Amino acid sequence: MATSSFSRRCACCAVFFFFIQLAARPSSFAAAASFNYADALQKSLLFFEAQRSGKLPSNQRVWWRGDSGLSDGKTEGVDLQGGYYDAGDHVKYGFPMAYSMTMLAWGIIQYNQALSANNQLGYALDALRWGTDYFIKAHPEPNVLWAEVGDGDSDHNCWQRSEDMTTPRQAYRLDASHPGSDQAGETAAAMAAASLAFKNQNPAYSSTLLQHARQLFTFSDTYKGKYDDSIYNVKAFYQSVSGYNDELLWAAIWLYQATGEQTYLDYVAKNAYSMGGTGWNMKELSWDVKFAGVQILVSKLLFEGKAYRADAGALQQYQRGAEFYLCYLLRKNAGDNNAQITPGGLLFTRRWNNMQYVTSASFSLSVYSDYLSAAGKQLQCPSGTVSPSELLSLAQSQIDYILGKNPLGMSYMVGYGANYPKHVHHRGASIVSYKKNPSFVTCKGGYDTWYGSGAADPNVLVGALVGGPGAGDQYSDDRKNYEQSEPTTSTNGPLVGILARLAGGRPPPQQPGRRYRTPPRRPAPRRPYTRPIPKKVPARRHYTPSRKPSYKPRARYIRKRIARPSSRPLGTSSLKYNAGKASANVAFQQVLTSSWTQSNKIYRRYLVKVTNVSRGKLSNIKLASRGLTGAVYGIYKLSASSNLYTFPQSLAPRQSAMFVYIQPGPQATFTLASFTPTF
Repeated sequence: MATSSFSRRCACCAVFFFFIQLAARPSSFAAAASFNYADALQKSLLFFEAQRSGKLPSNQRVWWRGDSGLSDGKTEGVDLQGGYYDAGDHVKYGFPMAYSMTMLAWGIIQYNQALSANNQLGYALDALRWGTDYFIKAHPEPNVLWAEVGDGDSDHNCWQRSEDMTTPRQAYRLDASHPGSDQAGETAAAMAAASLAFKNQNPAYSSTLLQHARQLFTFSDTYKGKYDDSIYNVKAFYQSVSGYNDELLWAAIWLYQATGEQTYLDYVAKNAYSMGGTGWNMKELSWDVKFAGVQILVSKLLFEGKAYRADAGALQQYQRGAEFYLCYLLRKNAGDNNAQITPGGLLFTRRWNNMQYVTSASFSLSVYSDYLSAAGKQLQCPSGTVSPSELLSLAQSQIDYILGKNPLGMSYMVGYGANYPKHVHHRGASIVSYKKNPSFVTCKGGYDTWYGSGAADPNVLVGALVGGPGAGDQYSDDRKNYEQSEPTTSTNGPLVGILARLAGGRPPPQQPGRRYRTPPRRPAPRRPYTRPIPKKVPARRHYTPSRKPSYKPRARYIRKRIARPSSRPLGTSSLKYNAGKASANVAFQQVLTSSWTQSNKIYRRYLVKVTNVSRGKLSNIKLASRGLTGAVYGIYKLSASSNLYTFPQSLAPRQSAMFVYIQPGPQATFTLASFTPTF
C-alpha cells in the first residue's frame, strides 16, 4: 500500500526531531556514569501506588490518585476491589499482574537487606501485598480464579481518569470447565514467592498465601488449558503464546523454595523434557515466557547442593538453559545466538515496550551473579569464561542507560533527573487530577481535551519506566507513541530488585517539597540458619544436547485503539478487516505435540490453530508458508511450485480451524496471504 504524503511528512518530522535531540545532547554521554540508585529505587515503588485500583489507603503517597473500581465484581457476586491496572489503561489483567508480583517478591527475597538499608522494605512489602490481597479475593474456591476485570476493547475506546470510569467492568472467571493453567500457575508462583517474602515479617499471612499457592497449582495442573481460550477477549492484549507449561514449572519451583517439599522439585525434574523446560534456548524472561526464570532458580539449587534427591541429569540441563540465556545477553554464544544491542548499548528485544525485557534481563544477570559469587564459580560461555562481576556490570550498564547514560542523555524513568518523558501514554497522568478539577471527564471528552494535548502531563507519574527507545536509540516523547511511551507494572516488577542490588546500603536523600517522604528505617528481618543435610551429590552425567530450535514467542500481542475513535458506523468494512496486518484478522498458534527419531533425524509433529479475530466472516483463506519441508494435513497446496495453502472452509468470527504438519528441524512459519471478507 502506498504511503500517504502526510505519513511521509510525519516520518520525516520524527527523524528530524531525533537528530535535533542528538545534536542537543552532550558530545559524550560517558560523563553521566554516576547515578543515585537509591533515589531511583524509591521512585520505582511509587509507580505501583499510582497503579492501584480500589479503595486507597490513608498512607497513599501518590496524592493525585483517588478511589476507583469500587464496584468491581459486584455484578458477579464477588468482591474484586483492589489489585493493579496493568499499564496506561484501566483493565485489571490478572496474568501480567501476577508476573509483576512474582518478580517483585523475588527481588524482595533476594535483596531484603538492601531494601531495608534504604528504608524501602516496608514500601516494597506494601506494594506486594496490594497485589496478593487482590489474588486472595480472586481465589474464593480451590478451583476458581477470577482472571480479569474490565474489557480491553471498550476501555481502549475511552480516555478517562480511573476515578471517572464509565466503561464496562465485567469480571471473567476460570474454573474446571474454563481452565487457565497459565494464569492460575503464574498466580500460584506469585503467592508462593510472596509467602517467602512475608515469612519473617508476617508468618500468619505467609501461611495464608502458601495455602492459596498450593490450591492454585493443583487447579492449574489438574484442569489444563490456556486462559485465553477460556477468556477470548484477552487474546488481543495478553495472549499466552508460550502456552502454560512454563507457568506450571515456574509455580512448582517456587513452591519447592517456599515449602522444601520434594514432590515439587520432582515435578520440575520429571517434566523437564515433556514441558519444554530443557528443550528451548530462551532469549527472554517476560510476563508470557518463564522458562528462563525456572532455569535460573534450578541453577541456584544446584549451586547450593539442595537438589541431590532429584534427577540430576534433568536439573543440569535446566542449568545449561540458564547459561545459554545469560551468555546470549552477554553476547558470548556461538554464531548468531547473541542479543541485539542498540548503538548506545541497550539490549533490544522488541520495539513494543522493550524496557520490560531489559529489566527482566538485568535482574536475571544480577541474581545469577550473586549465585555464582556465593558458590565461588564462574559462568562458562562458548566464547569464554565470564566472572560474576561481568554479569553484574552488564546489568548495571542497562540501568545506567535507563537513568540517563544514553545517546539522548535522558532518563526513561519518569521523575528521575531533569530530562525525562513528559508526555506518557497514561490516562491518569495525562488528565488533571480530580482533586484539582472535579469536573467529570467523559469517555470521548478525554480524547478531545487531554489525549491530543501537546502540554506536559499535569500529573508526574513518578517512577514509571516507559517502553523505551527503538533499535537505533531514537525516542519520541509523544503520548500517541504508545509503543515507546507507555509504562507497565511488568516492567517495574523486576526493576525494584536490580535497583536494590545497585543501591546497596546507601539510603536515599530527603527531598523537600515532595508529596511523599521516606519512612523511618526498619530493621532487616533475621533469617534462621539451616544446616544443609550432608549427603553426597550424584556425579554429573555426560550429556551432549541435540540441536534445539530457538524459541521466540511474540511480544505483547495487542490491538490497542489508541487514536480517537472514528465516527464511522461499526458495520463498515474498515473496522471489520485490516488487509495490511494479518494480526488484525487471523491469530496463529503453534504447538509441538510429539517428536521421534527415525534414520538419525528428529521428526516433530506441529499442530497449528488458526483463529478468525476479525468481526466478520473470512472465506477463501490462503496461507503462505516459510520453512515448511514436510508433509501437511488439513490444508491444501494450491500448486506444486507454490508455498500457498488454502482452507477447505470459511471461518466465522472467533471460529478456529486446525491443521498438522510433520518435518525434521525447526517449526515453519505461516502468515495470512489473502482472504475474502463476507458481510
